[in-house]
Amino acid sequence: MKISLPLLRRRPEKDGPPSPGFAGAFLPDRGEDSEAGTPWVPPSAEDAPPVPASATVIERSAGVHVPESDRVVHQAASLLLDYPDECLLADLPVLRAAVEEGVHGAAARHLLALVEHVESTPLAELQQHYVETFDMRRRCCLHLTYYAYGDTRRRGLALLDIKQTYQRCGATLRGDELPDHLCVVLDFAAGGAPAVGRTLLLDHRPGLELLRISLTERGSVYRHAVEAVSRTLPTLAGHDRDVVRTLIAYGPPDEQVGMEAYASGSHVTSGVRI
Repeated sequence: MKISLPLLRRRPEKDGPPSPGFAGAFLPDRGEDSEAGTPWVPPSAEDAPPVPASATVIERSAGVHVPESDRVVHQAASLLLDYPDECLLADLPVLRAAVEEGVHGAAARHLLALVEHVESTPLAELQQHYVETFDMRRRCCLHLTYYAYGDTRRRGLALLDIKQTYQRCGATLRGDELPDHLCVVLDFAAGGAPAVGRTLLLDHRPGLELLRISLTERGSVYRHAVEAVSRTLPTLAGHDRDVVRTLIAYGPPDEQVGMEAYASGSHVTSGVRI
């Protein structure tokens, strides 16, 4: 069962928080990592991987089949990982029904655990936990290119390339959205061009895995959504596993120039997206 919600809607324009911007650039230098006595010190920018061209992403997606159940997982996770608001609460019944009908096994259990938490938790408490989890900690950043490219000029190229990939597939982002936000990528993977969306997720598999590990270590309920997404992808192995080890030890590449144009939105001033 496909969740009948518009592709890339990510919440209508309203007075509340819009879609997140480049939150990673504004995170404190020593957040949760320093509390454990191990500051997250990034390596040099040269360690960042090359930026994949949008044409190659589409070519590598040719012939890839994405099961309908995976698409439901991606759509449900996209909604559940977004900033919680009244729209999410209104979507919960159809979201629950779609997961119960179209997803099975561990992925379904993880998604339903998060749905039940959202159903039973006051909205203000959900919002506070969301901000504390995703906006104050580098290792819980929802912007996938941050893990691969950090605060470097290459990240700007990566953002542009993902946006061009969407455009080549006929999808258009809202003006205040960054294309690498996990909710946007998952929305695209659910209904825009599932095979291409899956390739984008695989290109950023190490960052997704670090996010899963970080949420699990924190005991965050949002780990369930990322765990469900991970179960739609191949087991991490080889080079990707090595990249995750490097990210855990050092963090993403660091280069404090060239990113101003992508810092259009953040929770930095008031705890909400502006």
